[in-house]
Amino acid sequence: MNIKPLFDRVVIRMVEAEETTKSGIILTGNAKEKPQVAEVVAVGPGGVVDGKDITMQVQVGDRVLISKYAGTEVKLDGVEYTILHQGDILAVVE
Repeated sequence: MNIKPLFDRVVIRMVEAEETTKSGIILTGNAKEKPQVAEVVAVGPGGVVDGKDITMQVQVGDRVLISKYAGTEVKLDGVEYTILHQGDILAVVE
């Protein structure tokens, strides 16, 4: 099943958080922070949203940095996705 976002929405899949720190300390499940880097899975068409013309700035396959509590989490075919507005994306990670 495919997800096709509407307007200025983007579907992302979170990238797994690091399980060890740079110094080699292994983190337990509770100590890990929610990841903020994600991969773009689908992009809406943009268009006119709230009277403003929106041009989509991200593409499928981009790695992006998102706001910590942005979007709505959904589970589809056993995979967790987040659907958010393009404005909740802070930067593209290159």
